[in-house]
Amino acid sequence: MDKELAEWKNSTNRKPLLLHGVRQAGKTTTVRELSRQFDYFIEINFEHDDREAAVRRIFKRGLTPRQMCSELSQIYKTPVVPGRTLLFLDEIQFCLPAFSLLNYFYEDYPALHVVAAGSLLSFVLQEFPLFGIGRIRSLSMHPFSFGEYLRAVDKNRLADALQDVSPENPCSPALHAQCVRHLIRFMIAGGMPEVVATHVGGGSWEDCQQVLDNSIHVLYDDFQKYKSRMPASRLHEVLVSVVHQTGGKFNYSKASRNSNFHQIKDCIRQLELGGIIYPVTHTSAGGFPLTAGMNAKFRKYLIMDTGIYHRILRQDLKQLLASENPEYVNKNSLAELFVGLELLKAAPADRPAQLYYWQNERQGNPDEVEYVVQRQTQIIPVEVKPGTKSAGQSMLQFLTEKGYAYGIRCTLENFDSYHRYVKNYPLYAAAKIGGQD
Repeated sequence: MDKELAEWKNSTNRKPLLLHGVRQAGKTTTVRELSRQFDYFIEINFEHDDREAAVRRIFKRGLTPRQMCSELSQIYKTPVVPGRTLLFLDEIQFCLPAFSLLNYFYEDYPALHVVAAGSLLSFVLQEFPLFGIGRIRSLSMHPFSFGEYLRAVDKNRLADALQDVSPENPCSPALHAQCVRHLIRFMIAGGMPEVVATHVGGGSWEDCQQVLDNSIHVLYDDFQKYKSRMPASRLHEVLVSVVHQTGGKFNYSKASRNSNFHQIKDCIRQLELGGIIYPVTHTSAGGFPLTAGMNAKFRKYLIMDTGIYHRILRQDLKQLLASENPEYVNKNSLAELFVGLELLKAAPADRPAQLYYWQNERQGNPDEVEYVVQRQTQIIPVEVKPGTKSAGQSMLQFLTEKGYAYGIRCTLENFDSYHRYVKNYPLYAAAKIGGQD
Protein backbone atom coordinates (compact mmCIF):
# COMPACT_ATOMS: atom_id res chain seq x y z
CA MET A 1 0.00 0.00 0.00
CA ASP A 2 2.89 2.40 0.72
CA LYS A 3 3.99 2.14 -2.92
CA GLU A 4 0.48 2.94 -4.21
CA LEU A 5 0.17 5.92 -1.87
CA ALA A 6 3.56 7.30 -2.92
CA GLU A 7 2.59 7.02 -6.59
CA TRP A 8 -0.72 8.75 -5.89
CA LYS A 9 0.92 11.56 -3.92
CA ASN A 10 3.41 12.33 -6.69
CA SER A 11 1.06 11.86 -9.65
CA THR A 12 0.53 14.79 -11.99
CA ASN A 13 -2.94 13.49 -12.88
CA ARG A 14 -4.09 12.84 -9.35
CA LYS A 15 -7.67 11.99 -8.42
CA PRO A 16 -9.21 11.97 -4.94
CA LEU A 17 -8.37 8.68 -3.24
CA LEU A 18 -11.01 6.42 -1.70
CA LEU A 19 -9.77 3.71 0.71
CA HIS A 20 -11.98 0.67 1.24
CA GLY A 21 -11.56 -1.81 4.06
CA VAL A 22 -13.09 -3.40 7.12
CA ARG A 23 -12.96 -1.76 10.51
CA GLN A 24 -9.52 -1.60 12.11
CA ALA A 25 -7.69 -2.69 8.96
CA GLY A 26 -5.32 0.26 9.35
CA LYS A 27 -6.85 2.84 6.99
CA THR A 28 -6.67 5.76 9.43
CA THR A 29 -3.17 4.91 10.64
CA THR A 30 -1.95 4.61 7.04
CA VAL A 31 -3.28 8.05 6.10
CA ARG A 32 -1.85 9.63 9.26
CA GLU A 33 1.53 8.17 8.35
CA LEU A 34 1.16 9.62 4.84
CA SER A 35 0.36 13.03 6.36
CA ARG A 36 3.92 13.21 7.71
CA GLN A 37 4.97 14.01 4.14
CA PHE A 38 2.83 17.19 4.11
CA ASP A 39 3.16 20.52 5.85
CA TYR A 40 -0.48 20.61 6.90
CA PHE A 41 -3.06 17.96 7.71
CA ILE A 42 -6.82 18.21 8.23
CA GLU A 43 -8.50 15.05 9.49
CA ILE A 44 -12.30 14.91 9.69
CA ASN A 45 -13.95 11.87 11.26
CA PHE A 46 -17.65 11.94 10.41
CA GLU A 47 -18.41 9.41 13.14
CA HIS A 48 -16.53 10.80 16.15
CA ASP A 49 -15.19 14.31 15.44
CA ASP A 50 -16.45 16.86 17.99
CA ARG A 51 -16.71 19.42 15.17
CA GLU A 52 -18.57 17.00 12.93
CA ALA A 53 -21.96 18.77 13.21
CA ALA A 54 -20.50 22.08 12.01
CA VAL A 55 -18.61 20.33 9.24
CA ARG A 56 -21.73 18.51 8.08
CA ARG A 57 -23.50 21.84 7.66
CA ILE A 58 -20.70 23.03 5.37
CA PHE A 59 -21.05 20.01 3.10
CA LYS A 60 -24.83 20.37 2.99
CA ARG A 61 -24.64 23.95 1.70
CA GLY A 62 -23.67 22.94 -1.82
CA LEU A 63 -20.37 24.82 -1.83
CA THR A 64 -17.65 24.26 -4.39
CA PRO A 65 -14.59 22.32 -3.21
CA ARG A 66 -12.56 25.53 -2.95
CA GLN A 67 -15.26 27.29 -0.92
CA MET A 68 -15.66 24.28 1.32
CA CYS A 69 -11.92 24.03 1.96
CA SER A 70 -11.80 27.72 2.86
CA GLU A 71 -14.37 27.15 5.60
CA LEU A 72 -12.70 23.96 6.81
CA SER A 73 -9.48 25.92 7.13
CA GLN A 74 -11.22 28.28 9.54
CA ILE A 75 -12.79 25.50 11.62
CA TYR A 76 -9.58 23.49 11.95
CA LYS A 77 -7.30 26.55 12.02
CA THR A 78 -5.08 24.91 9.42
CA PRO A 79 -4.06 26.33 6.03
CA VAL A 80 -5.34 24.56 2.93
CA VAL A 81 -2.54 24.90 0.40
CA PRO A 82 -2.51 22.72 -2.73
CA GLY A 83 0.54 20.47 -2.71
CA ARG A 84 1.21 21.11 0.98
CA THR A 85 -2.05 20.12 2.68
CA LEU A 86 -3.58 16.66 2.98
CA LEU A 87 -7.35 16.62 3.52
CA PHE A 88 -8.62 13.38 5.09
CA LEU A 89 -12.33 12.56 5.21
CA ASP A 90 -12.61 9.52 7.49
CA GLU A 91 -15.72 7.33 7.88
CA ILE A 92 -17.14 9.31 4.98
CA GLN A 93 -20.12 6.96 4.68
CA PHE A 94 -21.71 8.86 7.57
CA CYS A 95 -21.87 12.09 5.54
CA LEU A 96 -23.38 11.50 2.11
CA PRO A 97 -22.99 15.15 0.98
CA ALA A 98 -19.23 14.84 1.56
CA PHE A 99 -19.25 11.56 -0.31
CA SER A 100 -20.98 13.20 -3.28
CA LEU A 101 -18.58 16.16 -3.24
CA LEU A 102 -15.61 13.87 -3.86
CA ASN A 103 -16.71 13.69 -7.48
CA TYR A 104 -15.95 17.38 -7.98
CA PHE A 105 -12.45 17.68 -6.50
CA TYR A 106 -10.83 16.15 -9.58
CA GLU A 107 -12.27 18.81 -11.89
CA ASP A 108 -12.55 21.82 -9.56
CA TYR A 109 -9.57 21.44 -7.21
CA PRO A 110 -7.21 18.81 -8.66
CA ALA A 111 -4.07 20.20 -7.03
CA LEU A 112 -5.32 19.41 -3.51
CA HIS A 113 -4.51 16.02 -2.03
CA VAL A 114 -7.79 14.49 -0.80
CA VAL A 115 -8.21 11.06 0.79
CA ALA A 116 -11.49 9.56 1.97
CA ALA A 117 -11.92 6.30 3.85
CA GLY A 118 -14.71 4.20 5.25
CA SER A 119 -15.57 0.73 6.45
CA LEU A 120 -19.05 0.40 4.97
CA LEU A 121 -18.44 2.02 1.60
CA SER A 122 -19.83 -0.81 -0.50
CA PHE A 123 -23.25 -0.18 0.99
CA VAL A 124 -23.05 3.52 0.14
CA LEU A 125 -21.83 2.81 -3.38
CA GLN A 126 -24.96 0.75 -4.00
CA GLU A 127 -26.90 3.99 -3.65
CA PHE A 128 -24.57 5.83 -6.07
CA PRO A 129 -24.03 3.34 -8.92
CA LEU A 130 -22.26 5.89 -11.15
CA PHE A 131 -20.20 7.44 -8.35
CA GLY A 132 -16.63 8.37 -9.14
CA ILE A 133 -16.39 6.98 -12.67
CA GLY A 134 -13.26 8.58 -14.08
CA ARG A 135 -12.97 10.96 -11.13
CA ILE A 136 -12.03 8.82 -8.13
CA ARG A 137 -9.25 6.31 -7.53
CA SER A 138 -10.21 3.45 -5.21
CA LEU A 139 -7.82 1.23 -3.24
CA SER A 140 -8.68 -1.75 -1.05
CA MET A 141 -6.97 -2.34 2.28
CA HIS A 142 -6.68 -5.62 4.17
CA PRO A 143 -5.17 -6.65 7.48
CA PHE A 144 -1.41 -7.25 7.28
CA SER A 145 -0.05 -9.90 4.95
CA PHE A 146 2.68 -12.16 6.32
CA GLY A 147 5.38 -10.04 4.67
CA GLU A 148 3.92 -6.85 6.16
CA TYR A 149 3.69 -8.54 9.54
CA LEU A 150 7.39 -9.41 9.43
CA ARG A 151 8.29 -5.77 8.85
CA ALA A 152 5.92 -4.65 11.60
CA VAL A 153 7.67 -6.95 14.12
CA ASP A 154 11.07 -5.69 12.95
CA LYS A 155 12.03 -8.79 11.00
CA ASN A 156 13.07 -6.89 7.89
CA ARG A 157 15.80 -9.39 7.00
CA LEU A 158 13.21 -12.15 6.69
CA ALA A 159 10.83 -9.88 4.80
CA ASP A 160 13.58 -8.92 2.35
CA ALA A 161 14.52 -12.56 1.88
CA LEU A 162 10.91 -13.47 1.07
CA GLN A 163 10.88 -10.96 -1.77
CA ASP A 164 13.61 -12.90 -3.56
CA VAL A 165 12.79 -16.54 -2.82
CA SER A 166 11.68 -18.90 -5.57
CA PRO A 167 11.99 -22.59 -6.49
CA GLU A 168 15.39 -21.68 -7.96
CA ASN A 169 16.39 -19.56 -4.96
CA PRO A 170 14.97 -21.10 -1.78
CA CYS A 171 15.62 -19.86 1.74
CA SER A 172 18.61 -21.25 3.58
CA PRO A 173 17.66 -23.87 6.19
CA ALA A 174 18.19 -21.33 8.99
CA LEU A 175 16.02 -18.65 7.35
CA HIS A 176 13.41 -21.26 6.47
CA ALA A 177 13.14 -22.32 10.11
CA GLN A 178 12.75 -18.69 11.21
CA CYS A 179 10.07 -18.06 8.59
CA VAL A 180 8.11 -21.11 9.72
CA ARG A 181 8.30 -20.07 13.36
CA HIS A 182 6.99 -16.57 12.64
CA LEU A 183 4.45 -17.96 10.19
CA ILE A 184 2.88 -20.12 12.91
CA ARG A 185 2.51 -17.07 15.15
CA PHE A 186 1.01 -15.05 12.32
CA MET A 187 -1.44 -17.75 11.24
CA ILE A 188 -2.73 -18.03 14.80
CA ALA A 189 -2.82 -14.38 15.87
CA GLY A 190 -3.62 -12.91 12.44
CA GLY A 191 -2.77 -9.60 10.83
CA MET A 192 -5.14 -7.06 12.38
CA PRO A 193 -2.89 -3.99 12.84
CA GLU A 194 -3.90 -3.36 16.44
CA VAL A 195 -3.15 -6.96 17.37
CA VAL A 196 0.29 -6.72 15.77
CA ALA A 197 0.94 -3.36 17.45
CA THR A 198 -0.07 -4.83 20.82
CA HIS A 199 2.36 -7.71 20.33
CA VAL A 200 5.20 -5.42 19.18
CA GLY A 201 4.53 -3.08 22.11
CA GLY A 202 5.17 -5.85 24.61
CA GLY A 203 1.58 -6.90 25.17
CA SER A 204 0.87 -10.49 26.15
CA TRP A 205 -0.99 -12.95 23.97
CA GLU A 206 -3.92 -12.49 26.37
CA ASP A 207 -3.82 -8.78 25.48
CA CYS A 208 -3.78 -9.65 21.77
CA GLN A 209 -6.72 -11.97 22.30
CA GLN A 210 -8.65 -9.16 24.00
CA VAL A 211 -7.95 -6.87 21.05
CA LEU A 212 -9.34 -9.53 18.70
CA ASP A 213 -12.43 -9.93 20.87
CA ASN A 214 -12.94 -6.17 20.80
CA SER A 215 -12.58 -6.21 17.01
CA ILE A 216 -15.29 -8.84 16.76
CA HIS A 217 -17.55 -6.73 18.97
CA VAL A 218 -16.94 -3.80 16.62
CA LEU A 219 -18.01 -6.00 13.70
CA TYR A 220 -21.18 -6.93 15.52
CA ASP A 221 -21.82 -3.27 16.36
CA ASP A 222 -21.54 -2.54 12.64
CA PHE A 223 -24.19 -5.19 12.06
CA GLN A 224 -26.58 -2.86 13.87
CA LYS A 225 -26.00 -0.36 11.07
CA TYR A 226 -27.41 -2.98 8.71
CA LYS A 227 -30.58 -3.24 10.82
CA SER A 228 -32.81 -1.90 8.04
CA ARG A 229 -31.69 -4.83 5.92
CA MET A 230 -31.89 -7.72 8.42
CA PRO A 231 -31.58 -8.63 12.11
CA ALA A 232 -28.03 -8.43 13.44
CA SER A 233 -28.52 -11.78 15.19
CA ARG A 234 -29.04 -13.45 11.82
CA LEU A 235 -25.86 -11.93 10.39
CA HIS A 236 -23.99 -13.11 13.48
CA GLU A 237 -25.35 -16.64 13.11
CA VAL A 238 -24.39 -16.83 9.43
CA LEU A 239 -20.90 -15.42 10.05
CA VAL A 240 -20.23 -18.07 12.70
CA SER A 241 -21.39 -20.71 10.23
CA VAL A 242 -19.02 -19.37 7.56
CA VAL A 243 -16.13 -19.82 9.99
CA HIS A 244 -17.19 -23.35 10.92
CA GLN A 245 -17.52 -24.27 7.24
CA THR A 246 -14.09 -22.92 6.25
CA GLY A 247 -12.43 -25.24 3.77
CA GLY A 248 -15.62 -26.66 2.33
CA LYS A 249 -18.41 -25.64 -0.03
CA PHE A 250 -20.79 -23.41 1.89
CA ASN A 251 -23.91 -25.34 2.86
CA TYR A 252 -26.90 -23.04 3.36
CA SER A 253 -28.86 -25.67 5.26
CA LYS A 254 -26.20 -25.61 8.01
CA ALA A 255 -26.08 -21.82 8.29
CA SER A 256 -29.21 -21.11 10.33
CA ARG A 257 -32.01 -22.94 12.04
CA ASN A 258 -34.44 -20.04 11.86
CA SER A 259 -33.78 -18.49 8.44
CA ASN A 260 -34.69 -19.59 4.95
CA PHE A 261 -32.39 -19.84 1.93
CA HIS A 262 -33.08 -16.33 0.64
CA GLN A 263 -32.52 -14.76 4.07
CA ILE A 264 -29.21 -16.58 4.47
CA LYS A 265 -28.17 -15.61 0.94
CA ASP A 266 -28.92 -11.98 1.74
CA CYS A 267 -26.78 -12.24 4.89
CA ILE A 268 -23.90 -13.64 2.85
CA ARG A 269 -24.22 -10.75 0.42
CA GLN A 270 -24.12 -8.18 3.25
CA LEU A 271 -21.05 -9.82 4.78
CA GLU A 272 -19.35 -9.73 1.39
CA LEU A 273 -20.22 -6.06 0.89
CA GLY A 274 -18.83 -5.30 4.34
CA GLY A 275 -15.52 -6.92 3.41
CA ILE A 276 -15.89 -9.39 6.28
CA ILE A 277 -15.92 -12.51 4.11
CA TYR A 278 -14.59 -13.29 0.63
CA PRO A 279 -16.02 -15.79 -1.87
CA VAL A 280 -14.04 -18.56 -3.53
CA THR A 281 -16.05 -19.61 -6.60
CA HIS A 282 -15.98 -22.91 -8.44
CA THR A 283 -14.57 -22.80 -11.97
CA SER A 284 -14.29 -25.50 -14.58
CA ALA A 285 -10.87 -23.94 -15.39
CA GLY A 286 -11.23 -24.84 -19.04
CA GLY A 287 -9.37 -21.77 -20.31
CA PHE A 288 -9.06 -17.99 -20.11
CA PRO A 289 -10.58 -16.19 -18.35
CA LEU A 290 -11.40 -18.23 -15.27
CA THR A 291 -14.65 -16.29 -14.90
CA ALA A 292 -15.93 -17.92 -18.10
CA GLY A 293 -16.06 -21.29 -16.41
CA MET A 294 -17.28 -20.27 -12.98
CA ASN A 295 -20.39 -21.66 -11.31
CA ALA A 296 -21.68 -19.29 -8.62
CA LYS A 297 -23.87 -22.04 -7.14
CA PHE A 298 -20.73 -23.59 -5.68
CA ARG A 299 -18.82 -21.30 -3.35
CA LYS A 300 -16.60 -21.40 -0.34
CA TYR A 301 -16.14 -18.39 1.93
CA LEU A 302 -13.13 -17.02 3.80
CA ILE A 303 -13.28 -14.88 6.93
CA MET A 304 -11.08 -11.79 6.61
CA ASP A 305 -8.41 -12.71 9.18
CA THR A 306 -7.02 -15.86 10.79
CA GLY A 307 -6.97 -14.29 14.26
CA ILE A 308 -10.66 -13.39 13.95
CA TYR A 309 -11.23 -16.95 12.73
CA HIS A 310 -9.72 -18.41 15.90
CA ARG A 311 -11.62 -16.18 18.27
CA ILE A 312 -14.98 -16.80 16.59
CA LEU A 313 -14.20 -20.48 17.19
CA ARG A 314 -13.42 -19.48 20.83
CA GLN A 315 -9.91 -20.90 20.64
CA ASP A 316 -7.37 -19.69 23.19
CA LEU A 317 -4.45 -17.92 21.48
CA LYS A 318 -2.05 -18.38 24.38
CA GLN A 319 -2.63 -22.11 24.40
CA LEU A 320 -2.24 -22.38 20.63
CA LEU A 321 0.90 -20.28 20.60
CA ALA A 322 2.56 -21.88 23.63
CA SER A 323 4.05 -24.77 21.68
CA GLU A 324 4.30 -23.14 18.22
CA ASN A 325 3.39 -26.58 16.95
CA PRO A 326 3.70 -26.97 13.16
CA GLU A 327 1.16 -29.77 13.28
CA TYR A 328 -1.56 -27.25 14.11
CA VAL A 329 -0.79 -25.28 10.95
CA ASN A 330 -1.06 -28.52 9.00
CA LYS A 331 -4.81 -28.50 9.52
CA ASN A 332 -6.25 -27.96 6.08
CA SER A 333 -8.90 -25.37 6.93
CA LEU A 334 -6.46 -22.95 8.57
CA ALA A 335 -3.80 -23.41 5.88
CA GLU A 336 -6.40 -23.01 3.13
CA LEU A 337 -7.73 -19.84 4.76
CA PHE A 338 -4.23 -18.40 5.09
CA VAL A 339 -3.29 -19.10 1.45
CA GLY A 340 -6.52 -17.57 0.14
CA LEU A 341 -6.03 -14.41 2.20
CA GLU A 342 -2.42 -14.09 1.04
CA LEU A 343 -3.56 -14.34 -2.59
CA LEU A 344 -6.09 -11.56 -1.98
CA LYS A 345 -3.58 -9.30 -0.24
CA ALA A 346 -0.98 -9.81 -2.98
CA ALA A 347 -3.34 -8.53 -5.68
CA PRO A 348 -3.05 -4.88 -6.82
CA ALA A 349 -4.91 -2.64 -4.36
CA ASP A 350 -6.89 -1.02 -7.18
CA ARG A 351 -7.89 -4.35 -8.76
CA PRO A 352 -9.25 -6.70 -6.06
CA ALA A 353 -8.61 -10.35 -6.81
CA GLN A 354 -11.26 -13.00 -7.40
CA LEU A 355 -10.56 -16.41 -5.94
CA TYR A 356 -11.47 -19.71 -7.61
CA TYR A 357 -11.31 -23.39 -6.82
CA TRP A 358 -11.88 -26.54 -8.87
CA GLN A 359 -13.72 -29.72 -8.12
CA ASN A 360 -14.61 -32.63 -10.35
CA GLU A 361 -18.15 -32.04 -11.56
CA ARG A 362 -18.89 -35.72 -12.02
CA GLN A 363 -21.27 -36.85 -9.29
CA GLY A 364 -19.62 -38.88 -6.56
CA ASN A 365 -16.10 -37.87 -7.53
CA PRO A 366 -14.34 -36.13 -4.57
CA ASP A 367 -11.43 -34.61 -6.55
CA GLU A 368 -10.87 -30.96 -5.59
CA VAL A 369 -8.10 -28.38 -5.85
CA GLU A 370 -8.22 -25.59 -3.27
CA TYR A 371 -7.33 -22.69 -5.60
CA VAL A 372 -6.90 -22.06 -9.31
CA VAL A 373 -4.93 -18.96 -10.30
CA GLN A 374 -4.23 -17.27 -13.59
CA ARG A 375 -0.57 -16.32 -13.93
CA GLN A 376 0.07 -14.31 -17.08
CA THR A 377 -0.84 -16.81 -19.81
CA GLN A 378 -0.98 -19.89 -17.57
CA ILE A 379 -3.67 -21.46 -15.43
CA ILE A 380 -2.18 -23.11 -12.35
CA PRO A 381 -3.90 -25.30 -9.75
CA VAL A 382 -2.83 -24.68 -6.14
CA GLU A 383 -3.12 -27.51 -3.64
CA VAL A 384 -3.05 -26.75 0.10
CA LYS A 385 -2.42 -30.00 1.89
CA PRO A 386 0.61 -29.27 4.05
CA GLY A 387 0.42 -32.51 6.02
CA THR A 388 1.87 -34.62 3.18
CA LYS A 389 4.78 -34.27 0.79
CA SER A 390 3.42 -36.14 -2.20
CA ALA A 391 1.24 -34.67 -4.92
CA GLY A 392 -2.43 -35.29 -4.21
CA GLN A 393 -4.65 -37.36 -6.47
CA SER A 394 -6.88 -34.35 -7.13
CA MET A 395 -3.96 -32.29 -8.39
CA LEU A 396 -2.81 -35.06 -10.73
CA GLN A 397 -6.38 -35.57 -11.95
CA PHE A 398 -6.71 -31.85 -12.69
CA LEU A 399 -3.42 -31.70 -14.61
CA THR A 400 -4.30 -34.82 -16.59
CA GLU A 401 -7.81 -33.68 -17.44
CA LYS A 402 -6.93 -30.08 -18.33
CA GLY A 403 -3.50 -30.60 -19.85
CA TYR A 404 -1.84 -27.74 -17.95
CA ALA A 405 1.92 -27.74 -17.50
CA TYR A 406 2.27 -27.89 -13.71
CA GLY A 407 0.66 -27.26 -10.34
CA ILE A 408 1.75 -25.78 -7.02
CA ARG A 409 1.53 -27.35 -3.59
CA CYS A 410 1.73 -25.27 -0.41
CA THR A 411 3.41 -27.01 2.52
CA LEU A 412 5.61 -26.18 5.49
CA GLU A 413 8.59 -27.54 3.55
CA ASN A 414 11.08 -25.37 1.70
CA PHE A 415 10.88 -24.90 -2.08
CA ASP A 416 11.33 -28.26 -3.76
CA SER A 417 9.74 -30.52 -6.35
CA TYR A 418 8.29 -33.72 -4.97
CA HIS A 419 6.69 -34.65 -8.26
CA ARG A 420 7.59 -34.10 -11.87
CA TYR A 421 4.57 -31.87 -12.52
CA VAL A 422 4.18 -30.20 -9.13
CA LYS A 423 6.26 -27.41 -7.59
CA ASN A 424 6.37 -27.06 -3.83
CA TYR A 425 5.94 -23.60 -2.32
CA PRO A 426 6.35 -23.08 1.43
CA LEU A 427 3.26 -21.57 3.01
CA TYR A 428 5.17 -18.42 3.93
CA ALA A 429 5.68 -17.73 0.19
CA ALA A 430 2.00 -18.09 -0.73
CA ALA A 431 1.82 -14.43 -1.76
CA LYS A 432 4.21 -15.19 -4.64
CA ILE A 433 1.91 -17.75 -6.25
CA GLY A 434 0.13 -15.18 -8.38
CA GLY A 435 3.36 -13.66 -9.69
CA GLN A 436 6.36 -14.90 -11.57
CA ASP A 437 8.71 -17.59 -10.30
